[in-house]
Amino acid sequence: MRKIAILNQKGGVGKTTTVVNVSAALALEGHRVLVIDLDPQAHLTIHLGADQAADAKGVYDVLTGSVAMGEAIHPVRNNLWLLGANIDLVGAESELINEVGREIILKKAVESVEDRFDFLLIDCPPSLGLLTLNALAAVDEVIIPIQPHFLALQGFSRLLQTVTLVHTRINPALRVSAILMCMFDSRTSLSSEVREDIKQFLSGARNSSHPWAQADVIPVHIRPNIKLAEAPSHGQTIFEYEPHCNGAADYEAVAAFLSGEPTEAGTADVSETVETTEMNEVAAVEETEIAATDAANTNETPQDSPQSVSLDREKNETAESISQEQSTPHFGI
Repeated sequence: MRKIAILNQKGGVGKTTTVVNVSAALALEGHRVLVIDLDPQAHLTIHLGADQAADAKGVYDVLTGSVAMGEAIHPVRNNLWLLGANIDLVGAESELINEVGREIILKKAVESVEDRFDFLLIDCPPSLGLLTLNALAAVDEVIIPIQPHFLALQGFSRLLQTVTLVHTRINPALRVSAILMCMFDSRTSLSSEVREDIKQFLSGARNSSHPWAQADVIPVHIRPNIKLAEAPSHGQTIFEYEPHCNGAADYEAVAAFLSGEPTEAGTADVSETVETTEMNEVAAVEETEIAATDAANTNETPQDSPQSVSLDREKNETAESISQEQSTPHFGI
């Protein structure tokens, strides 16, 4: 089983959206996928339409040892299983503070079911506490979703330090495998600059002992798409809500990249290729409209014609009326 944590301590960068839609795409490809919701906000659970009742068994019960993991996971789609979360997870860190080996509780639980699945994806909380340490101890790979903004880069080094610490002390197999650019707008120079900065940083770590030495930016980025924001309110994946939108195409390409299947554009940036095509089509439409406008202007009625004189008279009358209105004071507006 390939075990991946989707991690970034900054909130709102696309972690849950990535877990939901990459796992759904992998499941549609025929892979057996398990997703774990480690965020006390339970957004992954809600997004999949599996909002848990207060007495439902989930990740909290697995971490506290009250139930086996095999009994707590349940199917939510074809080929897709969920270990869900609820509000009880908020107290898990304080309850486990005196537990011996508390950082590897989830690791042992995952080992009991790993022969049943092809992929494991963990939605990590926006923090670097005990829950995140459990996720990093249980997986072999970390994928970091990042918004192409300056502030999003500020916590990047801190995140890599945490991965290094876990790699050194708890999980020697842990490595950062990829960076995923989310909400990437190729029309802005900032997005491209941030991506190039990250690429340059990662290339500088090649042949080093760092756990991100072999990491690279995934050659598919997630474009801004309102459908991705709307889908959670319906408890649906993007492939169920709007399978033909840019978001669906992007996450399908990311899943193909992770599963080792060739994308339509090979190693090129699929999203950027599609977006360039769309921009060219828009430009062509604009050029056509401009040409039509120019043609209409050349066929306008001559200035001295009766119709033109009538139009000028109407314009003058309208201007006089507006001037009178503007000279009258208005109150209560």
